[in-house]
Amino acid sequence: MSKYYLFQDVKKCIGCGTCEIQCKSNKDLPSGPRLCQIIKVGPRMIGDVPRLSSIFMSCFHCENPWCVAACPTGAMQQRSRDGVVFVDSDLCVGCKTCISACPWGAPQWNHNRGKVEKCDYCKDRLDQGLDPACVSTCTAHCLKFGRVEDMTQIRRERHARYIASLENSAF
Repeated sequence: MSKYYLFQDVKKCIGCGTCEIQCKSNKDLPSGPRLCQIIKVGPRMIGDVPRLSSIFMSCFHCENPWCVAACPTGAMQQRSRDGVVFVDSDLCVGCKTCISACPWGAPQWNHNRGKVEKCDYCKDRLDQGLDPACVSTCTAHCLKFGRVEDMTQIRRERHARYIASLENSAF
């Protein structure tokens, strides 16, 4: 399992797409592959107000990634030290088996290179102690990245504050 977790605070996200743009720029991607993306949900009515949510999606870096198991050349790999799933471009022959195997659509086809690309949490940046590009440029500061334990604690605290606000507003 990945030691890292990328968390989105949906309530803060404004759907600007800066994360997508920075990812494409950082990975030098053409139009087509989107290693992370903002998916619009809604509009739906909350009270009498229509609301639109923006959900951030990228690779989940699964504990037992199907894309790694499906890859016939060993190009799709998982780092043992931190569980980050990545593509070794030198080994990728462009068979697209990993694309078919992933239920989340994380591996993407790069038609310019004739190879598969996928979110690798910007492992080059991670190795330098930096956050992934999408997190570092999020204008709404809704993306958080870190160790699973830390992100779990952030989510618990956020939920506790939310529950407390509901209880306080009832009085």
